[in-house]
Amino acid sequence: MSSAKRSNEPIVWFLFGVGGFFAAYFLPIHIMLYGLAFPLGLAPDPGYDKTYALLQNPLTRLYLFVLIMFCFFHAAHRMRLTLSDILNMRHLNTILAFVCYGGAIVGTVAAIWMLAVVH
Repeated sequence: MSSAKRSNEPIVWFLFGVGGFFAAYFLPIHIMLYGLAFPLGLAPDPGYDKTYALLQNPLTRLYLFVLIMFCFFHAAHRMRLTLSDILNMRHLNTILAFVCYGGAIVGTVAAIWMLAVVH
């Protein structure tokens, strides 16, 4: 039997892959609707009251939490790899991982707080 050290890389790559999927497929829909279509009058604006009512639905809050969380971890992994590989900062890999993934965790906790507590 081998006593090889287990890596957390599969978990990190899973978060990166799913985050990339959400960032590529769902985030542009939100940007297109709330950033362009509604303000420019290209689509009928649902207004504040209907949007607020939609945000009261627990499924909407769960969807937004998943979207935000995976996008944060996707961005964290991309930044860590960019800094360590491209900018040749491999000697700071542990610190970069702590800062990048710590920021993703802080952002996720903030998303939980805003979606669960703030009404």
